[in-house]
Amino acid sequence: MAKVLMKGNEVIAEAAVHAGCKYFFGYPITPQSELVAYMARRLPEVGGLFLQAESEVAAINMVYGAACTGVRVMTSSSSPGFSLKQEGISYLVGAELPAVVVNVVRGGPGLGNIQPAQSDYFQVTKGGGHGDYYTPVLAPSSLQEIVDLTQDAFDMAERYRTPVIVLGDGMLGQMMEPVEFDTLRERTGTSKEWATTGTRGDGERRVISSLDLDADALEARNRKLQKKFAEIKENEVRYETYLTEDAEFIVAAFGTVARIAVNAINQARRQGIKVGLIRPISLWPFPVQPFHETRDNVKAYVSIEMSAGQMVEDVRLAVEGRAPVEFYGRNGGVVPTQEEIFAKIAELAGRVAV
Repeated sequence: MAKVLMKGNEVIAEAAVHAGCKYFFGYPITPQSELVAYMARRLPEVGGLFLQAESEVAAINMVYGAACTGVRVMTSSSSPGFSLKQEGISYLVGAELPAVVVNVVRGGPGLGNIQPAQSDYFQVTKGGGHGDYYTPVLAPSSLQEIVDLTQDAFDMAERYRTPVIVLGDGMLGQMMEPVEFDTLRERTGTSKEWATTGTRGDGERRVISSLDLDADALEARNRKLQKKFAEIKENEVRYETYLTEDAEFIVAAFGTVARIAVNAINQARRQGIKVGLIRPISLWPFPVQPFHETRDNVKAYVSIEMSAGQMVEDVRLAVEGRAPVEFYGRNGGVVPTQEEIFAKIAELAGRVAV
């Protein structure tokens, strides 16, 4: 298929359609409203259903209902609206229902603004709702990667019967780049023997719920979920490294910031500073392996974020005190520039003892 020039929000939507998603329930909020509008036009063309809910709370519960029938379903929002979906996401996890939830992050807290941010990291990686749970989180850094990861998210959701979060930011949602899609194809996915599709009087009654009033039974359910989370941690870690083989300093960054950091790293390399990049693609499960592999030879790490410092905590846990871990970030919708990141790298290299 030829490459087409598209906006990030629309890329997410079209990638979902190519993954076999025919059901979308959502509510417009900047900077992801184009995704909702695109789905409203596109889904009827493929025999699907689009419904603009009366609120984000309604939308996530409609997703729950559709997911019970085994169909591929998605919703999307931006930070304040995503917060409203947390109860429903916890319900989806507890009921073991597959769905894809997109968060195009904007500045906060509160209503904040409509500029790009990464300050929802804690919320998506630590289980933003109630109960002991995690959801896989995929963080693309380009629009072509959005195509791949959005489609992967649907496969992963069905494989583990869990909601999967695709996390972008306002810049990724609004930028335009050429992308290429696979040929639209029917995806069979995994067995749906658990789905409530109706027995028509023949077969066992199927009930899907996250409610269990018996403490021992609920504990057993939680243990089952924890076993599944351990399996996800074992099988679904994703990351990319850049120039880490001889690096004395390493930048940790994801999403849009990682793209900017690559230019700053190249600038630093031209000035003789041996610096590399570790880019987490799965924010949960977090990729500890590349930090383990580099921590004995690296003098210092620095986490660069569009937040007040959230991923830096996971970087420090991964490094386990074997090297200093510093932080540089901008928040409130301010994007760190190449010059700022280079200045932080140069300052760190000049300060840390040889």
